[in-house]
Amino acid sequence: MKRLCIFFGLMSLSWVVLAQQSPNPGLLYRYISITQGGSNPDANRVELRSDIDTSWARWKERGYSFGFNPSLTPMYTTVNGILSTPYMIQVRGNAEERNKKRWGYHVFEGYAKDDKSRITMLVNKHIEEERPVAELYYYGTAYNHSEQAYNWFKIGSDVRQHSFLFGRDKAIFYGSLRLTNAFTLGNIGKEDILTEKPQGDDENVYQADAKYVNFKELKGSGDGTMFYDKDNKIVVIKIDGKWMQLKVEPLPSGVEYKF
Repeated sequence: MKRLCIFFGLMSLSWVVLAQQSPNPGLLYRYISITQGGSNPDANRVELRSDIDTSWARWKERGYSFGFNPSLTPMYTTVNGILSTPYMIQVRGNAEERNKKRWGYHVFEGYAKDDKSRITMLVNKHIEEERPVAELYYYGTAYNHSEQAYNWFKIGSDVRQHSFLFGRDKAIFYGSLRLTNAFTLGNIGKEDILTEKPQGDDENVYQADAKYVNFKELKGSGDGTMFYDKDNKIVVIKIDGKWMQLKVEPLPSGVEYKF
């Protein structure tokens, strides 16, 4: 308790000094406040806040304003130093979530040295396979949803041609892959193929665009590519540039599975 009193005493003294240097001392207490945490009068919490100002110069930059409404969203609060905590950093939902996270989805953004391309993490923008999705990607500078707009997201190490690369529609594994369960080939038939790219933003025509991606990747695939042709009920593999049927046989006598 004594240390806590000393800490808040020093903080208060610092604010007094800053307030004396400020052209308007009352402003300091408007944006930095200590409030009581609960019923304990000696337990307090610190809050920082910024104003809403549509004339802020940064709002003119897409990287700042994109996904926000400047008439509802406070200006960015900047910490000119390394932000460190022995606990954690947390982003939570709220009643005005769409004005406090980009579209209410983005929980993290880390910009590259070009100040445009970025690593992004977002939650619950989409529902896929009947479940909400958390998404992580490296977005480029195109500012659209095309395949070229997304850079590689690498997991494992920073050694070139090692580890695992993930893009919008493709993953490249430089390392080995071990599965502890079944491996399923793509089940592709005529209804899953579209030979022409659909018009419009890929996010808006995602179902049709996914079919075009199937066509493009299979047409441009190399030797060793495999998929299950569900129309003809055969497994095919590309060898020497040609699609060929992979021969299969019934299970040997006495071999059966309970699934």
